[in-house]
Amino acid sequence: MTTTYAALLRGINVGGAKKVPMAELRTLLTDLGHGAVRTHLNSGNAVFASESDDPDALAADLERAIEAHFGFSVACMVRDGAYLRAVADACPFPADELEGKQLHATFFSAPVTAARFAGIGAEGFLPEEFRLGDRVLYLYAPDGLGRSKLAEALSRPAVLKGVDATSRNWNTVKALVELVGA
Repeated sequence: MTTTYAALLRGINVGGAKKVPMAELRTLLTDLGHGAVRTHLNSGNAVFASESDDPDALAADLERAIEAHFGFSVACMVRDGAYLRAVADACPFPADELEGKQLHATFFSAPVTAARFAGIGAEGFLPEEFRLGDRVLYLYAPDGLGRSKLAEALSRPAVLKGVDATSRNWNTVKALVELVGA
């Protein structure tokens, strides 16, 4: 059975570092045996079809291929359409009432618990807020991610120790849900 997945690459094509042209990413995914390969934007979003039912193995294969081809490591998270649909449906914020730049989803490579974020002191960042979901953190940042002090606190190395994370604005989340056909 073929499953459609989204690959979320962390920290590529930002400020001139870790350049991964989307055409080359599509070729890498095709060379790995995947079909219906497409990319979205230039920030590390790819959609592909695979016979595999192991998203973690797909992510590891893609990470190895990127390192072999480009010479640097990139954390990749691979999620199927059902997961992405569930993330969109479970959003605890009024997504339809907000601009895409005000709402973000940070995807984690593994489950995280509230204890990881206990020292943040979230009330000091209001009106910014965050909520946890299944391997995802929802962030409401009314002035956008670039100005968000809460996002800065949430992304500190001590907070994210032992887990990879990559964020997407809500417009991208919605686009990926559409692209995977969920």
